[in-house]
Amino acid sequence: MPCVSSHLDQMVKMPCSYSSVIDKIRMVEQILSEFRLNKEELKEVMERMQREMDRGLRIETHKEASVKMLPTYVCSTPEGSEVGDFLALDLGGTNFRVMLVKVGEDEERSWKVETKNQMYSIPEDAMTGTAEMLFDYIAECMSDFLDRHHLKHKKLPLGFTFSFPVRHEDIDKGILLNWTKGFKASGAEGNNVVGLLRDAIKRRGDFEMDVVAMVNDTVATMISCYYEDRSCEVGMIVGTGCNACYMEEMRTVELVEGEEGRMCVNTEWGAFGDNGELEEFRLEYDRVVDETSINPGHQLYEKLISGKYMGELVRLVLVKLVNEDLLFNGEASEQLKTRGSFETRYVSQVESDSGDRKQIYNILSSLGVLPSELDCDIVRLVCESVSTRSAHMCGAGLAGVINLMRERRSQEALAITVGVDGSVYKLHPCFRDRFHKIVRDLTPHCEITFIQSEEGSGRGAALISAVACKMAACMLTQ
Repeated sequence: MPCVSSHLDQMVKMPCSYSSVIDKIRMVEQILSEFRLNKEELKEVMERMQREMDRGLRIETHKEASVKMLPTYVCSTPEGSEVGDFLALDLGGTNFRVMLVKVGEDEERSWKVETKNQMYSIPEDAMTGTAEMLFDYIAECMSDFLDRHHLKHKKLPLGFTFSFPVRHEDIDKGILLNWTKGFKASGAEGNNVVGLLRDAIKRRGDFEMDVVAMVNDTVATMISCYYEDRSCEVGMIVGTGCNACYMEEMRTVELVEGEEGRMCVNTEWGAFGDNGELEEFRLEYDRVVDETSINPGHQLYEKLISGKYMGELVRLVLVKLVNEDLLFNGEASEQLKTRGSFETRYVSQVESDSGDRKQIYNILSSLGVLPSELDCDIVRLVCESVSTRSAHMCGAGLAGVINLMRERRSQEALAITVGVDGSVYKLHPCFRDRFHKIVRDLTPHCEITFIQSEEGSGRGAALISAVACKMAACMLTQ
């Protein structure tokens, strides 16, 4: 079914009177209208984002800014001459990935990248226990991977994608500011993450590793996509979390000395709104999601957009409609009343329904509800409303970044490529198109190309390791 809102004339005619069905749908539409943002409202979000970005870049306002604009110390991009074997780690959610990346040249001396990877699931006790437990588990996974690929005897350069807010002091040194995305491991915040990893590797003692670079997943995605398109200067993730990075003019990055060239800045824009910038855009459902999260009052922009919260937002709206006697004959099952029961993947599946409602019916049945056809249509409307707002809010943020880049460079028009990764962007049937449209609507003087990253986080981390190794080799020979 195409990515359009279900209209009244598409709704099924119920056995009860037609007018009562139309009345019910109009009342549903009225409740859902809160999720719709017009262009002026999205421009306002964009401009507020830009103001917070500027505050994050300035020394005197950085501490209070909600958008931290963290320097990454990534200034160089891969040029195609870094060769060798590199290991990459990717920690950014409940799954952790180890990857071997072989960077070489083919017969035409073009750059060639081959990858082998293994996914490991992180146990709850490692996520919420101590930092030592978490990093010991990561080292155990690395050891398993090296055994599988007979690499224990090699000391490989390692790139670590670590997708949490970090204050970098160098490309291989970063202090964890705070956990997000359900992680709570004690003893990590305020400490050097690379040091914690090195200590865990040392404790095992069965392999050696040269940790040469640590980057955020957005940075790794940008670098990975730069390999495909040399105009890629923005990286973005829309998955469990939501964040973006971009190449900023060094003269505006006041936290780092130097005026020349550009440095990649990790915006950490998920925290936009933490100082009240989004108050009038947050609905009752957003407030419940925030209050029941493990970090109330934090990451408020991310909570409007990302996959970690989208399903729960839909569930809260469905419960409201039940309470208003507009859905499921006014009766919700115990499953539907249970926090977290409506998974974000269900939102994608509902909106992927072909129109026969079978997929929607099956999902609702699994939640202990026996829906009518009208109920199925209303659930689809709710999913569309929540995911469309997500795409539009995210688009307003990215438009802010791209317009700022154009202004900084004093260009009449800017041609730019954005590398994107993340499950919501990749798997939701309509998010991509809605998101692209809003970004382009809000950036009239920019020509934007979007590239979907493949294996972005791991490959990008390895490529940054390659750059770091090359830079170190150049410095030794100077």
